[in-house]
Amino acid sequence: QVQLVESGGGSVHLGGSLRLSCVFNGVGMDYYHMAWYRQFPGQERTFVASLTARGFAAYADSVKGRFTISRNNGLQIAHLEMTKVTFEDTATYYCNAVNGKEYWGQGTQVNVSP
Repeated sequence: QVQLVESGGGSVHLGGSLRLSCVFNGVGMDYYHMAWYRQFPGQERTFVASLTARGFAAYADSVKGRFTISRNNGLQIAHLEMTKVTFEDTATYYCNAVNGKEYWGQGTQVNVSP
């Protein structure tokens, strides 16, 4: 069983930076495909970034060049570094882990203010 716990959300000014964290409580994060998704009010979750167990990263076009996903398998934690944030980045961000089974965190809210 895997439990994902996100943190690091909050308010950030337009153009600023924020780092989200996802603690992987379970065994074998090394073997999991880790990802971040976000959800805008009234909409479905959408893909933000992913990082495979082998270290291949992928990003949504809307965040490419601004966000960076990383992982530390030894500490069993993943991060999403957000820079140059825009109002359109205001959302609830969810951590996701997949290795056959799929797990989600509870979400962390990010609000971009003027």
